[in-house]
Amino acid sequence: MPKLDRYLLGELAQSTFAALVVLLIVSVGGVITDVLKDIASGRLPAGLMLAQLGLVLLNWLPLILPLALMLGVMLGVGRMYRDSEMPVIAAIGVGPPRLLKPVLMLVLPVVLVVGVCSLWLGPMAERISREMINEANRNLVVSGLQPGSFTELPGGGGVVYVGAMSGDGSQFRRIFIYRQSEGRIDVTTANSGELAVEDGGDRYLTLLDGFQVEGPREAGLDYRLMRYASNEVRLPGGDRQHDPNDPEILPTSQLLDDPRRAANAQLHFRLAPPLLTFAFAIMAVPLARSTPRQARYGRVIMGFLAYLVGMQLMLMGTEWLEVGRMPAALGLWWLVLPLVAAALWLYFTDGRMRRPRPLRKREAAA
Repeated sequence: MPKLDRYLLGELAQSTFAALVVLLIVSVGGVITDVLKDIASGRLPAGLMLAQLGLVLLNWLPLILPLALMLGVMLGVGRMYRDSEMPVIAAIGVGPPRLLKPVLMLVLPVVLVVGVCSLWLGPMAERISREMINEANRNLVVSGLQPGSFTELPGGGGVVYVGAMSGDGSQFRRIFIYRQSEGRIDVTTANSGELAVEDGGDRYLTLLDGFQVEGPREAGLDYRLMRYASNEVRLPGGDRQHDPNDPEILPTSQLLDDPRRAANAQLHFRLAPPLLTFAFAIMAVPLARSTPRQARYGRVIMGFLAYLVGMQLMLMGTEWLEVGRMPAALGLWWLVLPLVAAALWLYFTDGRMRRPRPLRKREAAA
């Protein structure tokens, strides 16, 4: 590899990696907030926090990597313009066609990673995430109930104690449940029981042979004692079971033969990110052109705004396809193909001087 290609590739890769690290740090903060919110509301067991965090980040990579690549290329090329390196490179006869090779050596692997995440890894991560939550709703062990210890119910709704539990986490013995709501307390005990999950995803503890005491939290004698042979106690906040035919979790190969509008919209939603990544990365090179004394981050903001507009149009187009406001055959090609063509045109016309206007006969005679 020529020294010039190695130098340009190293500069662009370094700035892209730095931009990716910053974006991942910001994204992890948002993902952690969403996951903790689901845990607090009872929709997600606390034991699945790290697994869900990794799966959600994997699903977000097709949206993070294009921005990181675009910002990295703009920062790297912009620095070389400010340090007068790009004018020197242009002075020795190295133009946009010659610079395309080191740029593509960085862009094409990232486009490949985005394509793999968008078409394969992202749907698989979403499918695994929902399956893990469904399994947690059916299993007391995954839900956080451990034999021999007190466990707080999600949302602070009470405390559960289980004396013993079966290996698969579906049956238990010697259970104690303390709940409080609307100024009253409810204490329930049972010798044995099991976990039941309805079709809608609601979870119930079926308690056998126990007692239930209900009364006021404050002063008062309004207590009621009940002995029962069988009782059901609803656990709070489990997520609804996912539809196995949901286009968001179906493999891409199955979407090709699916006649539904939602499936067609999801297919184009997965095909668009790799092409948009290529377009934004190629567009970043001419957008980064600047003079040594020009504002440092002005053009970076322009590139960031272009990325936001492109992604917003992609999301809007996907919704239009899903509701039928746009022909299915048109897909998202109306956005992707013009953007790729515009990026290539901007790249190959970057820095090219206009042809001088031919003089008229009258001007030549004068």
